Amino acid sequence: MSVNLRTPMLRPALLSAALALAISGGVGWYSSAQAQAQSVAPAPELVVGLPDFTRLVEQVGPAVVSVEAEVGGKPRTATAQRGQQPQMPNEEQIPEFFRRFFGPDGMPMPGAPDGGSRPRGVSQGTGFIISADGYVLTNHHVIDGADTVRIKLSDRREFTAKVVGSDEQSDVALLKIAATGLPMLRIGDSKSLKSGQWVVAIGSPFGLDHSVTAGIVSAVGRANPYANQRYVPFIQTDVAINRGNSGGPLLDTRGQVVGINSQIFSNSGGYMGVSFAIPIDVAMNAVQQLKATGKVTRGQLGVVIQPMDREQAKLLGIADGNGALVADVQPNSPASRAGILRQDVIRSINGQSIHESSDLPPIVGAMAPGAKVTVELIRDGKPRTVTATLNALDERVASADQGDDQDAPRPAAAAQANALGIVGEDLDAQQRSRLGLQAGEGVLIARVEGMAAREAGLRPGDVVLAVGRNDVGSANALNGQLRGLKPGQAVMLLIRRGGGTQYITVDPAGE
Repeated sequence: MSVNLRTPMLRPALLSAALALAISGGVGWYSSAQAQAQSVAPAPELVVGLPDFTRLVEQVGPAVVSVEAEVGGKPRTATAQRGQQPQMPNEEQIPEFFRRFFGPDGMPMPGAPDGGSRPRGVSQGTGFIISADGYVLTNHHVIDGADTVRIKLSDRREFTAKVVGSDEQSDVALLKIAATGLPMLRIGDSKSLKSGQWVVAIGSPFGLDHSVTAGIVSAVGRANPYANQRYVPFIQTDVAINRGNSGGPLLDTRGQVVGINSQIFSNSGGYMGVSFAIPIDVAMNAVQQLKATGKVTRGQLGVVIQPMDREQAKLLGIADGNGALVADVQPNSPASRAGILRQDVIRSINGQSIHESSDLPPIVGAMAPGAKVTVELIRDGKPRTVTATLNALDERVASADQGDDQDAPRPAAAAQANALGIVGEDLDAQQRSRLGLQAGEGVLIARVEGMAAREAGLRPGDVVLAVGRNDVGSANALNGQLRGLKPGQAVMLLIRRGGGTQYITVDPAGE
């Protein structure tokens, strides 16, 4: 009994001893792990300090100039590709849009309500000297339509400049002033730029000459689907760019020019942290041609391309979704002669990979007409390689961007709908002529009754050119092609809308 009475009294002591042992052992283990961790070398510093741009600005600043373009009193009507008025996307499509900036008395933005004419005034921009004998580079949109262009140097000398040549597609203008022994900028390598690198802009925002801003490269190879510059792989930065910066240099930390500041992406009209510059290699290609001939020519493959979504990639047997989907092939073009077909997916040109459809135009456009190219593509899930000889770019060949055609014909009667609920109507000769179609080409959509077709974006007034690769020229032909589909089978329809051509996928299984 005495032993049993003492047992409860011993248990707390035993427990305390066990805890003390555990704690002492735990401390020893922690100390050992800590010592082992401290013996490992620390991670290296990936960013050391902040750059000081004072020496850079002192050396390159004198080669940056102010550009004033005096515009005459005769109104100038803006024209877009294919002779249509420029159309800006609505707010649902893109709440922010590209803007090109001038000075306080600058020209209106293309596509703005007052953008159809230009009153007498002075637009202000920036430029930079690229040769000691007076060649100056700036943006096309800074001097476009100007009667007189004046250049003001950093030493306050002023010159009237001659426009050697200007290229709207690359937004590059080459000017010449009668002077020698001028300071000039060194040309850098924009192809070696990487995201995260420091860059500097010098320009005249709001007429404030030689203002310096700095930031980093946000991305390279950016496409601009909202301006007529599909041949420019833009450099995106977070460098502050505002009115008057257009045409100024984007510099690397060596003081070499790597781009021309051109646009910002904004929904407020001012800088919002996203700026775009034209790569200097693109600009210098244009400069060489402008010096030699006064104009810029580009290679053309002769395909209308579009982005490829996941459903289309699956239908076409593309595993990773990379490439440019061929929506149309121009007759008698290099692509046509090389055997490229609709629904082919172009994966590379001369070994340069095509990840997105926007990658293709800059690569082909940078090549000279007559150049031979090797095109790697996928057709029906199988790789193919073809060779094409480029011809000169025909500006009438448009991309596959959709647009509204307010003058599209509206049918009065329609044929019987098919399984997708697409009611087609035959086009007459006059309608085909207005739409730029050949005889026996295309079927007008009168009504869209099927939910899947409506959700895919089809609407009355669209013209169906093909079901897959099979052309259709009548409502009966359209119905015949669609009757061959299995229940719930997705199909790609080649649609003409507002002058653009694009494949649209209709997937009944998604209803």
